[in-house]
Amino acid sequence: MTDDKRLDAELEKNEIHAQTDEYPSADESMHSSAMAIQQTGHIRFAGFWMRFWAYLADIIVIGSIDRLLINPLFRLLDLPLYETGLFSMMTIATALTFYLYFVLMTKFFGQTLGKMIFGLKVVQLNGEKLSWNTVLFREWIGRFISGYIIVLYVIVAFLPKKQGLHDLFVDTTVVHEK
Repeated sequence: MTDDKRLDAELEKNEIHAQTDEYPSADESMHSSAMAIQQTGHIRFAGFWMRFWAYLADIIVIGSIDRLLINPLFRLLDLPLYETGLFSMMTIATALTFYLYFVLMTKFFGQTLGKMIFGLKVVQLNGEKLSWNTVLFREWIGRFISGYIIVLYVIVAFLPKKQGLHDLFVDTTVVHEK
């Protein structure tokens, strides 16, 4: 069989597969990824630099959300955009965007857009689906603590399962999807 015929057959097979099969939901996909990792025993933990680049991509996404939604809303309501202070309206709104982005994306997809770009996924070490308690503690409280003590993010580079402090709190890690 020539390469062209083999490629055509493969494309046709994939096209038929795409037409007849339903795609799994995000929860099913996340759970099956964790179970596959547990069953095969082959786990590729995501190291510090992969997680760092994914985080930078997420910061770009969050900044874009803030500029597309929060800034126009503040202008519409005639609220100050450039107020300083820990409890200014803008600081609270952008912090809310930041934490909601990480919590909701991790809960519903097991990954943020940055992690999707780099093929990473958050999984429970025991293979179970991520619960609301796990996600809230990991993404809200754990990230808050790690954010104030930046060096705690660096421990990812030195731990065998490449876990950050927020991962250690709830027995999660970040792995390569494939």
